[in-house]
Amino acid sequence: MTKRIKQTAIVLFSIVTLGLVAFRPDDRFFEIARNLDIYATLFKELNRFYVDEVNPNRMTKTSIDAMLKTLDPYTNFYAEDEIEDYRTMTTGQYTGIGAVITALKGKTIVYSILEGSPADKAGLHVGDEIVKIDGIDIKARKDINIDKLMKGQASSAVKLAVQRLGIKTPIELSATREFVKTGNVPYFGMIDTETGYIDLKDFNQTAAREVKTAFQDLKGKGMKKLILDVRENPGGLLDQAILICNLFIAKDLEVVSTKGKVTEWNKVYNAPVAPIDVEMPITVLANGRSASAAEIVSGVIQDYDRGVLIGQRTFGKGLVQTTRDLSYNTKLKVTTAKYYIPSGRCIQAIDYGHRNADGSVGKIADSLKTAFKTRNGRPVFDGGGVDPDLTTETVNRSPITNSLYGKGLIFDYALVYRVSHPTIKPAKEFSLTDAEYAEFASWLKDKEYDYTTQVEKDLTTLEASAKKEKYIDAIQDQLKALKTKLSHSKETDVQNFKAEIKQLLEREIVSHYYLQKGEREFDFRYDPELKAATALFKDMTRYNKILKGQK
Repeated sequence: MTKRIKQTAIVLFSIVTLGLVAFRPDDRFFEIARNLDIYATLFKELNRFYVDEVNPNRMTKTSIDAMLKTLDPYTNFYAEDEIEDYRTMTTGQYTGIGAVITALKGKTIVYSILEGSPADKAGLHVGDEIVKIDGIDIKARKDINIDKLMKGQASSAVKLAVQRLGIKTPIELSATREFVKTGNVPYFGMIDTETGYIDLKDFNQTAAREVKTAFQDLKGKGMKKLILDVRENPGGLLDQAILICNLFIAKDLEVVSTKGKVTEWNKVYNAPVAPIDVEMPITVLANGRSASAAEIVSGVIQDYDRGVLIGQRTFGKGLVQTTRDLSYNTKLKVTTAKYYIPSGRCIQAIDYGHRNADGSVGKIADSLKTAFKTRNGRPVFDGGGVDPDLTTETVNRSPITNSLYGKGLIFDYALVYRVSHPTIKPAKEFSLTDAEYAEFASWLKDKEYDYTTQVEKDLTTLEASAKKEKYIDAIQDQLKALKTKLSHSKETDVQNFKAEIKQLLEREIVSHYYLQKGEREFDFRYDPELKAATALFKDMTRYNKILKGQK
């Protein structure tokens, strides 16, 4: 037994011994001590007798992760070598070059670049294939952690060799690492002469300050109505959600309360300071991937009838996590409470405390939800996210579009397009001509991709049912004729679904030239929630009726 394992066993044995001495057999703590003893002896026997050497760090991490998986997805253990990732998650800051690198078709590809980052300044392009990092040939070394090679001390340089489409030899680039801040507000701007737009994508330590700065900037440009976008926002720090709500509701109003097992931690959080605006009309855009802190902001704006919520029902995460320091520079993020917004509702959708026999969890049934009321008396419900005041339909892409995107062919053609087009029009104006789309369709002809339409799936199900019920002989000819008629043609579908494929391709191309801001500005033309919000602002009578419950 190694010295490290012996020390671990001694510590565990000491804990178990103290537990056995200190607690009565009928006490819950006795069960904890008993199971710790079982774990310690099991670990010792595995280490002594297992046929191969065991890795104590990996085995312990695996066992902890498996234990926490029986609780909820938000209670997590961070080993010492994961602390940097934890800091990045909570602060939105890390030391690197500001590029997202991904494995794509066996290559290490630059998938996105943060505007103004070291990667951007160094001339790195979206789609570049990284072949060397500081002289290390990463194509020949499959065991290398690319992320760790890219990150490092601030002010240190990282040398990259990248293969770019259209250029035969690798390009040598050098980027100086710095503290990269992934902004909570990647974009804000004026939609029209009166309507401002703020895209809030995270809730780390500077979220409230960024929203306030964006708001003041837009107000200086004549903003009289605000669209706050929290779609795709997974949440983050509770205090930032409180401060963002406080920007738009009066001081001392309740924002959120938390209740958990440790009663002394239960708390009511009120708006701590004077707001910046309590009158300006607001619409909040949310969807099924708006969670946690994003739902607090959405729910508070709705509960106080401060604005109209547009989109789809939010995710339904009404749980609060607290981070606890553990020994050896490790951490535990543990769910300690549920939160309740001003109407009194908790929007937690999944009951992790009561699992099914197979270990799965289910959402709370609509019949079990309780009704609450907003300040104006509008009915709202608990137990399943925050329901929008105006619901928009989710966009369902065709099978061919999903296949082209999933196979990376949309991304690949954007690279091809950039080779022959050094510049393009601004993101708000860019579009492909019919001739350019035809070039794309021609480029696709020898590419590998396939898909099954829903009609084809239904026909397969019908055929299986016919065979099972012995009707197949009677309808064999008709089935064959239907198969022939309904069998999809890629070339035909490329034209039939031209509008949605073209839109997705244009968006991808724009992102290669103008990065995240370009994507957002391009989306303004097609965004259903944004269109609904601007249309509502043009009909303030309807806006006010919704807030009064008269829609």
